Amino acid sequence: MTPWSRRAVLGAAPFVFLNTSRAALAQAYPARPITIVIGYTPGAVSDLAARTLAEGLRQEWGQPVIVDNRPGSGSNLAAGYVARATPDGYTLMVGTDATMTSNVYLYRHTPFDPVKDFAPIINAGANIICLAVNAELPIKTVADVIAYARANPGKLTYGSSGTGSPHHLAGELLHQKTGIDIVHIPYKGGGAAVNDLLGGHIGMAFLSLSAAVPQVGTGRIRIVAVVEKTRYAALPDIPTIGETVPGFEMSSWVGMFAPAGTPGEIVAKLNSAAAKILKTDAMKEKLAVLGLVVDAGTPAELAETVREGLKVRGELIKAAGIQAE
Repeated sequence: MTPWSRRAVLGAAPFVFLNTSRAALAQAYPARPITIVIGYTPGAVSDLAARTLAEGLRQEWGQPVIVDNRPGSGSNLAAGYVARATPDGYTLMVGTDATMTSNVYLYRHTPFDPVKDFAPIINAGANIICLAVNAELPIKTVADVIAYARANPGKLTYGSSGTGSPHHLAGELLHQKTGIDIVHIPYKGGGAAVNDLLGGHIGMAFLSLSAAVPQVGTGRIRIVAVVEKTRYAALPDIPTIGETVPGFEMSSWVGMFAPAGTPGEIVAKLNSAAAKILKTDAMKEKLAVLGLVVDAGTPAELAETVREGLKVRGELIKAAGIQAE
């Protein structure tokens, strides 16, 4: 062997070792418990989705999957924690569109970069948001909302789960698209908003379907429309706002992420397992109760969803004049 060829072999050795180690790591994964971090309190849609995925992964792999709720600062604390975690596939995050797209515009300092600090795994599904009104108001359609607001400028209030939430941004988008004068009332969560809607303290609210649907039977609220681009298959008779207001869409989603630098083989393994779980009929039905429509796409698709969301949300938040905290 010539000196040159000996040097070439020795120089290549670290790369061979690295690739072999990565492959062995992926093949053995998971060899110990996995933790899924959530930036919200128990009971939130993202929390319920995470617990559903955690149970599915536990059954699939036979390893414990722990859900770790770390609420605070609009989920920024949890995202910052996961961004700094060891990228070995054992610390994951179920994040939302709010965490990964809106927060960088709503907070002066976020302890993470949604693009650089995470490896997207899978978009679990779309969190369907609806526009609901107090049943005592003479409003049954989106056209009625617009007409009522124009006849009563500044008097129609709408609740949301918090400033900068997709529910709030849906109201801002409706204002921008129609010019109606409606007043935002932020709450600390959808539960408080739906309670005040039931009591008639606010005229309408943008709510996750999981919060609104159980209350429809009381006869005290009415679901007028959904904010998605297309109708929700489980409630086909409820129109979209976009059918009345062209160009209106405010999609919300729940996705799984790992820290940046997580080996691609592990990301692929997680995506494959999660997709298998999400696409079963039983899982689709379970998530539909939460108002989630299963997506289960590729990591690349989730990465593009984040990039596009950053662009759209940034423009909307700036146009709405929402100030960073």
